[in-house]
Amino acid sequence: RERERGGGEEAKEVRSRLPSAAVLCRPASQHPHAARPRRMTALCTNPNAMAILASEDRRHRNATPLRLWSWIRCSTRPRQLRVCSAVSSDAGLVSTDYIPAAPILLPEGPWKQIPGGVTAAKGFKAAGIYGGLRAKGEKPDLALVTCDVDAASAGAFTTNIVAAAPVLYCRHILDISETARAVLINAGQANAATGDVGYQDTMECSNAVAELLNIRPESVLIESTGVIGQRIKKEALLASLPKLVSSLTPTTEGADSAAVAITTTDLVSKSIAVETEVGDTLVRVGGMAKGSGMIHPDMATMLGVLTTDASVATNVWREMVRRSVNKSFNQITVDGDTSTNDTVIALASGASGSSKISSLESTYARQLQACLDAVMQGLAKSIAWDGEGATCLIEITVSGANSEAEAAKIARSVASSSLVKAAVYGRDPNWGRIACAVGYAGVNFNVNELHISLGDILLMSNGQPLPFNRDSASAYLRQAGEIHGTVEIHISVGHGQGGGKAWGCDLSYDYVKINAEYTT
Repeated sequence: RERERGGGEEAKEVRSRLPSAAVLCRPASQHPHAARPRRMTALCTNPNAMAILASEDRRHRNATPLRLWSWIRCSTRPRQLRVCSAVSSDAGLVSTDYIPAAPILLPEGPWKQIPGGVTAAKGFKAAGIYGGLRAKGEKPDLALVTCDVDAASAGAFTTNIVAAAPVLYCRHILDISETARAVLINAGQANAATGDVGYQDTMECSNAVAELLNIRPESVLIESTGVIGQRIKKEALLASLPKLVSSLTPTTEGADSAAVAITTTDLVSKSIAVETEVGDTLVRVGGMAKGSGMIHPDMATMLGVLTTDASVATNVWREMVRRSVNKSFNQITVDGDTSTNDTVIALASGASGSSKISSLESTYARQLQACLDAVMQGLAKSIAWDGEGATCLIEITVSGANSEAEAAKIARSVASSSLVKAAVYGRDPNWGRIACAVGYAGVNFNVNELHISLGDILLMSNGQPLPFNRDSASAYLRQAGEIHGTVEIHISVGHGQGGGKAWGCDLSYDYVKINAEYTT
């Protein structure tokens, strides 16, 4: 928090009260994939930076404190990591079970990163509490995001035919209403494949939230994550709603607690907010997401809530959200599985006082679209970075295609390849697997114009392999894995104007171990 304040006398006072070495994170006692729960201590050699991974971090079970700190220091700048706390089951107390925030992976642009997540935009409040929905432990499992006014609403959902009850419910609500006031999210039970009773549970929870907030039932949207086939623990949820509503706050703490509460196998919470100028008005866009496994287009297994205080016509807002989702959440993959519950809800309050955007072709619309793209891509990359068992993020950039759609398709094909992902984990610069994945993407191109680079190392040019220093290429992959960094793969397929990106992660032994031990 002292980093967010920018230092100064208050920061010095905080530092004076800190021990030179401290346990900064107590493990969640019942983490679902913790084979051997351990406590880890970070030796804080830099007094201005405090962060620690959850003790059951599958990537670092055997890491020493110094190696952990080296990982934290190398992989992210101090300002990019913060520890998020969440409200515990004891009223008024802050939980000692912490989950660190994901590194901020925003693309560069005319915006400024700010604290606040979903509450950064004017008119929004959030809260996250423990409501007794999880099978074990007392990690927060219930979140609520609300808007003070009727907000323009938009949504994107799973393409899985076995769609969960909350997905079906939200689709219906968005069909009959252009605005919304609240999004309720529960972790623990997916409420998928639960039939009519599951849908009825969703409706009852929505009605209960609406009654407490004194708003229309169709103003409430619901997202769920957890084990497929299990209905929501309705009684526990309903009993927790008064406390959840009373915990609502427009502060960063409210946003952080909500971001923690929606996580399942995630090792980090994902929360981002930015500020930019739309015309002459400062506008804010914030968001939170969860996702670590069962990640594959379209969409990746994830839940998300986006907020903005820009003023946008609902039809324009929905198209903007659709476009941003296609450039972000639909471009990530971890394991090739598409969830039953994928949901992104986006609300625009208009509370900034900006001129109303009523056309997609306006300058204001393009400015807001770029900002929305950036926030969604930042969240999407954090999800891929946090992929189950992953040691690094993989970013595939494709250029020279005939269209953006073709470039995106090629990038997704490479990101989804299990052989490419396994090669990255094995620190094997296997250009052949990359070329193979490009070839079966279903996009026509001239093979003699295919170029592939790994970082700055050119592996293939004009469709032919080049001699390259294999040790250097392997070292590039190894370093990315050691610091949980990013492996960049650049692909050119011609001279067209189409470009696109996709994100994934490497495939390790731990992915199988995690999913063998954890029921989804």
